[in-house]
Amino acid sequence: MPIYAIDQHIPVVHADSFIHPSAEIIGDVIIEAGCYIGPNAVIRGDFGRILIQKNSNVQDTCVIHSFPGGDCILKPNSHVGHGAVLHGCTLEPDCLIGMNAVVMDNCIIGAESIVAASSFVKANSEFAPRSLIVGTPAKVLRTVSDKELIWKQSGTAQYVNLAQRCKQSLREVTPLTAVETDRPRFNQSSYRPKS
Repeated sequence: MPIYAIDQHIPVVHADSFIHPSAEIIGDVIIEAGCYIGPNAVIRGDFGRILIQKNSNVQDTCVIHSFPGGDCILKPNSHVGHGAVLHGCTLEPDCLIGMNAVVMDNCIIGAESIVAASSFVKANSEFAPRSLIVGTPAKVLRTVSDKELIWKQSGTAQYVNLAQRCKQSLREVTPLTAVETDRPRFNQSSYRPKS
């Protein structure tokens, strides 16, 4: 996987986390235990620190960066959907950022909040815990329900499990030329989080 130092800054990746081989990690990046970093994610700590705390996931094609002197912080159990962009912001614990959402500099997304897919969160915005944040520009629609929070936490647990599955079994292979007889399906119990 491409992991790069810049100046004196060498990324730190906990041994219990999984970084996909196509992800790029650059500079002052700290990734704690139990994290999943997906294919083609770019995490650039070349101007400010990127801190991804335990059991967080950053999915395919996400970009995390900041302006000079700014940090981007994902607190524990952050869940960042495919194609999202985080720039110099802070996610408090247990947030979900929907697919293709953009969260700009100096934003603080309160704990247990959800930013809807394709929303644009303007710079310097701050949201209370358990906010459902929607739109362009993003605004609070309502409070995140208990049912929605449980759904979010279940999804995050699946990605913690996926990090371990990938560490154990993801490997580059030559494709088959034909579908095998009785081709196996994924066993959902193998990737459903334990309750």
